[in-house]
Amino acid sequence: QVQLVESGGGLVQPGGSLRLSCVASGTFFNIIGMGWYRQAPGKQRELVASVNRGGAIDYAESVKGRFTISRITGKATVYLQMDNLEPEDTALYSCNAKGYESLSGPHFDAWGRGTQVTVSS
Repeated sequence: QVQLVESGGGLVQPGGSLRLSCVASGTFFNIIGMGWYRQAPGKQRELVASVNRGGAIDYAESVKGRFTISRITGKATVYLQMDNLEPEDTALYSCNAKGYESLSGPHFDAWGRGTQVTVSS
């Protein structure tokens, strides 16, 4: 079973920065991708940023140029550096990891509990 633990959320003023961390632990064969999603009250969950095993990165249009995702492959860790934060970025940010539990499967799709990010003056 794979567990994800996020940290780094909090309250920040508009224009400020936060860095989120996510560490995967447990028993698994590999991780093929990790990413960050967010859900604001009354809205659907949306992809913020993701990075796959090959290093390909994808960002939501709304965060391009402001957020940076990075990873430490050997430590199953992913970070999200968030700069120039806006009130619209306020949401619960959750980490996601996909991979395989063993060489022959099964596939897993794990989620963390989330960390709250609030951008307000």
